[in-house]
This record gives sequence, C-alpha cells and structure tokens, in this order.
Amino acid sequence: MSAQLKDKVAVVTGGTTGIGLGIARQFIAEGAFVFITGRRQAELEAAVAELGPQAQGVQADASNLADLDRLYETVKAAKGHIDVLVANAGGGEFAPLGQITEAHYDKTFATNVKGTLFTVQKALPLLSKGSSVILTGSTTSVLGGPAFSVYSATKAAIRNFARSWIQDLKGEDIRINVLSPGPVKTPGLLGLAPASEQQGLLDMLTAQVPLGRMGTAREVAEMVGFLAGDGAGYVTGQVFHVNGGLYI
Repeated sequence: MSAQLKDKVAVVTGGTTGIGLGIARQFIAEGAFVFITGRRQAELEAAVAELGPQAQGVQADASNLADLDRLYETVKAAKGHIDVLVANAGGGEFAPLGQITEAHYDKTFATNVKGTLFTVQKALPLLSKGSSVILTGSTTSVLGGPAFSVYSATKAAIRNFARSWIQDLKGEDIRINVLSPGPVKTPGLLGLAPASEQQGLLDMLTAQVPLGRMGTAREVAEMVGFLAGDGAGYVTGQVFHVNGGLYI
C-alpha cells in the first residue's frame, strides 16, 4: 500500500458502513487521518473502533445543517484544515411512479442533494490548497431504473454539481470529481429489499453486469484513493464509473 495520503486530513460522510467505511479504510492505509460521520452512535463507535487511532467519529446527519456545523467545528479544532472531502452520505428506497409520496421525495432529496450541497459548501473555509472533493454518485444517474427514479434523479444532480462547482471555484485549486459506483454488495443495497427478496435483488443486479459479479467496497475505495491523491492533480469535473462495465 502506498503512502500517498501521508499526513493528509480527510472527511468521509456516511463512513460507518459499506462504501464509506471502505473509503475510510483506504485513506488510513495510505497514511491519512480520517473523520467519519454517521447518524447512529452505536454504528459510529463500532466503525471508529475498527479503524483505530487514525480515525475520529462525529455523529451527524448530512441533511442537518447544525450537524454539519458541528462536524466542521470539530475538524477545525482538531486539525485546522481538510485535504480530502468525500461527500458520501446518502440513501434511497424503491418507489415506482404512481406510488411516490412527498415524504419519499423530501427524504431522498434532503439526504442526497441538500446534504451533498451543504457538506461541500460548509467545508470550503477549511479546504486546503490542492484539496480533493469527491462526491458519491451512482450509475443509476445515467441508466435510470424501475422504481428508482427519485434516487436516480438525486444522483444526476450530483453529477451536475461537480461540473458547475468547478466553474464557481475556478482558480481556487480545489478539484471536484464524482465517484459513480455500480452494484456493490453493501448493507445499504441489501436494505432496499426485505430479507426474503435480497438474494433475488443481488441476482438481478449481477445479471446486468458484464463482469458477471457485484463490485466490492474495496474496489470502489481504491478509485477514491486515486482521486484523493496527487496522481490525479489535473483531474477535475469528471465522473468515474466503477461498475463492472454496466452501461446501456
């Protein structure tokens, strides 16, 4: 494992499980100190215990602006700056057109769009020169999918955020890219279906992937490690699909 992030300070929202936890592991292995967030204190404490002394947890809901203020106050007091920010917190639920409720819409957009927007905006005063911001998108932002239109629309917004924000921050030496995972077996993905239907969901998704298997959190995290490091110093405004070849 390289040490390309040695002495760097990273923040990963939604870092207690799945892809977020995999990213935190990757960053620590590459030498970074990582702040992770999660909404549930027990899961947050378990993740920090696994990650070890190079990690600190802050309980926070990305859609709650007061929580984000507290997160960045903690980071500022402890480290003073941020070198890598991964706006990863998000989620979704199945709801086909005709059954979409206002509550479903509001919850999904609050977490995935509002949360990402203010996670990045509130971090701006702490972002160091040459810093890397990575937004977690999804292959569904391009493909769409049955009963997943609201989630897919939020991830399409993420893609445009990156392409617009690099114009807003022109000359600031802050890179913004989008990670776009395909099917990855995580607790969040399994949670989309009842226990009795989870294997069917996995089988359906796997059948769509040219590589013939689901991705892993580690494989996704390795791409994020590249985007976070100096080797991607001239890469910004791009969408990186880690999806086993899953395209229309």
